[in-house]
Amino acid sequence: MPSLAESGGREGSGQLSAPRLRPGTPERAGLDPDELAHLVREFHRLTDGDRPWAAGAVLVAGRGPVIAVEEAAGWAVRYAAYDEATGTGVQLPRRDRVPMTAHTAFDLASLTKLFTSVAAVQQLERGTLGIDARVGAYLPDFTAAAEYGITVRHLLTHTSGLRPELPLYDCPDDRARRALLRAEEPVTAPGGAYGYSDLNMLLLQHVLERLTRRPLDVLVRDGITRPLGMTATGFGPCPDAAATEDQRRPWAKADRGMLRGEVHDENAWALGGVAGHAGLFSTAGDLAVFCRTLLAGGSYGTARILGPDYVELLLSPPGLGFALDQPWFMGDLAGHGAAGHTGFTGTSLVLDPSTDTFLVLLANTVHPRRGPADNGPRAAAATRLARAVRGVSGAGA
Repeated sequence: MPSLAESGGREGSGQLSAPRLRPGTPERAGLDPDELAHLVREFHRLTDGDRPWAAGAVLVAGRGPVIAVEEAAGWAVRYAAYDEATGTGVQLPRRDRVPMTAHTAFDLASLTKLFTSVAAVQQLERGTLGIDARVGAYLPDFTAAAEYGITVRHLLTHTSGLRPELPLYDCPDDRARRALLRAEEPVTAPGGAYGYSDLNMLLLQHVLERLTRRPLDVLVRDGITRPLGMTATGFGPCPDAAATEDQRRPWAKADRGMLRGEVHDENAWALGGVAGHAGLFSTAGDLAVFCRTLLAGGSYGTARILGPDYVELLLSPPGLGFALDQPWFMGDLAGHGAAGHTGFTGTSLVLDPSTDTFLVLLANTVHPRRGPADNGPRAAAATRLARAVRGVSGAGA
């Protein structure tokens, strides 16, 4: 087992401790209480009705070290199945449903990419990984990546030219999956246009594991979640998590039935549940700690997972793993360096260094079946938080 310093996390490094999160009032957080009241009302409407935006959701928002909003709504488990004939979910009797709580864990889906990115930047800080080093230097057996000169920077910025995904879930075994990934050639020239791809984080996972000789779940645990006290965060299974999808073809890529506590992403499932692009489970409270750590320059309490310069590198344009200033889910928080990500299952987080605010909105929008993404509620919630900052600032606070 590596020490915290070896894996990236550090404790007792001689610096002043960073304040830990604590619950408080909007006023103590420096936020407009009226705007936050609107935010809470709008949040609870998201799970109302026969066809809600999500079966259930959890919201945590704050500024500085103060959590000003922590709310849960709806159901962690509402449906037994999806009925193709009616196009609706088969609802469980109320007595058999599982209510959502503020401590419910969620399948994070692509929010996992943020943790893989932090694990990579930890290796940059240690000097064991070069951001412009070629992937082939670490993975010479990944012949296509080596031939086309794909670099670590290309993976972290989604400019590798690789297509969005591969059907690893259709491969008969791990050897076939690995062979498919090794041979995958970019469809556009590396270093060119942005092209979001799960394959970037899968290759980055292989780089990190080859470099450190430790699996990704250990790197994330020892370098990020354990030093930060994020005890509810880890790769699955997670039996008490919010349910996701009645996963069946043709709308899904595998026939697995109603999922709860097993990773939703089909490729992550095929890879055993630990993947660079998906597989983590967590709670809104734990993710608030993650956001606060980055807003505080990489420290939380007495723990430090990154130095301030490397947090700045992580969150500077174009962003390493993080999306920057995207109004489609960040609303009016976007525009001054806000960073975050969304996940296919209905998860999202935003942190805004310019206002020292954070917003975590977790929902099981794919329960009982996936559909077209509606990011309007995410953007609206972020806009309410931005207005809460302006409302106080406008009053001269």
